[in-house]
Amino acid sequence: MSTDNKQDTDLINRALEFEQRKLSFQTTSDRIIASRQVKELILSLNDIYKENKDPEIMDIMKRLTVIKRKIEVRLKGRSQS
Repeated sequence: MSTDNKQDTDLINRALEFEQRKLSFQTTSDRIIASRQVKELILSLNDIYKENKDPEIMDIMKRLTVIKRKIEVRLKGRSQS
């Protein structure tokens, strides 16, 4: 169980690092890579959250989801509605 806990901690640290990263993705390719990374982080954190229901993990997932939405808006462009 200790290796699982270490992996969880590493994943949380990666998520926090991603969150602190400057969000000026210059190229479309950078945005696509960032979108895939944040999606993978959110899904992995969700698996951890399902096991231990830690509200701090939920908060991290919410913040990452906001970042992911911003990236996707830049990728898809704003709608004309």
